[in-house]
Amino acid sequence: MRLVLPRLYVILDAGMLTAPAGETAQKLMEAGVKLLQYRAKNAPARELWKESRAIAEAARRAKCTFIVNDRPDVAYLAGADGVHVGQYDLDVEHARKVIGPDRWVGVSTHSLEQIREAAASSADYIAVGPIFQTSSKTNPDPVVGTEFLYRVRALTIKPIVAIGGITLERAADVLAAGADSVAVIGDILKARDPGAKAREFILRLDAVKPAASD
Repeated sequence: MRLVLPRLYVILDAGMLTAPAGETAQKLMEAGVKLLQYRAKNAPARELWKESRAIAEAARRAKCTFIVNDRPDVAYLAGADGVHVGQYDLDVEHARKVIGPDRWVGVSTHSLEQIREAAASSADYIAVGPIFQTSSKTNPDPVVGTEFLYRVRALTIKPIVAIGGITLERAADVLAAGADSVAVIGDILKARDPGAKAREFILRLDAVKPAASD
């Protein structure tokens, strides 16, 4: 059975948070967010584990899928639902060995070659981007644009998560181009009320007709 992702995937980037991660996660889940990732690139392992464990427990109560970025070991020990790896982290199959067969492994891709590799792997979903210019990374990969999503959609039946510079105004177009879900960081985390902004995203994305698939 094909995995169905929530249309909104919020990434809690520790570098952008204006309140504690757990507090922000709680507000987002109360707003209806059902897919959440915690990304803390520079956090010591113990700190990452403690924060991830607290969010994982809250996510279970809220029936929200919780993913840890980069670290399958921390994700496993914290009781998260999965891990997301990039091109310079452990590859999908090694991450899978650490986290086990029953939790999710997502992978970031930036080119057709990487997408083909991810499609042939045991990855549960494939993140594609950056779709637009992004400020959430210091050295972002080249922008691929929405046209790239049309091409990618034909390469895999795995769910596609679009990421990179996605705002409320752009989100519907990204889904229409073939993405199953949009990953949002700055447009939600920088909002005065992240929960209210997340609700706006959910309402707008729920109104989008699913993209036609072959």
